[in-house]
Amino acid sequence: MTAQKLDDIDRSILKLLEADAKVNIKVISEQLGITKTPVYERIRRLEKEGYIKGYVALLDRPKIANAITVFSFVSLEAQKGKMMDAFAESVQRYPEVVECFVVGGEFDFLLKIIVTDLDAYFTFSKDKIASLPHIGTVKSAFVLNEAKYSTSFPLV
Repeated sequence: MTAQKLDDIDRSILKLLEADAKVNIKVISEQLGITKTPVYERIRRLEKEGYIKGYVALLDRPKIANAITVFSFVSLEAQKGKMMDAFAESVQRYPEVVECFVVGGEFDFLLKIIVTDLDAYFTFSKDKIASLPHIGTVKSAFVLNEAKYSTSFPLV
């Protein structure tokens, strides 16, 4: 099944689950005007086919700990496949890196990093990122305020 084959009911179910993964099937069936069994079967199919990758709890980070978010733009010495693969594999083991994107343009990677403070970022960037092989340039932007945060995928 491809994204084009998702019907309106599938999309509605995905929107409801994305807004609240704990919403129960009875509520979904009432909102969509269909019985619980087809809703349950559709959710299981969407999970099986990989449209639903998993369910998570979104944490309120400021309530848990003080932290800063840093976006680091990383360029490698050369854009060779093995170097890029090695870098992507290396950052997987750093819990401070919460997202890693391969990007086009001036840089090769964009990292979203969460650390406790500027000193922690300095230590992280010096001891971990800068110590990786084939690092060319690292430029960082520090988040001052989060104007919008969403995990929602814009389903059409």
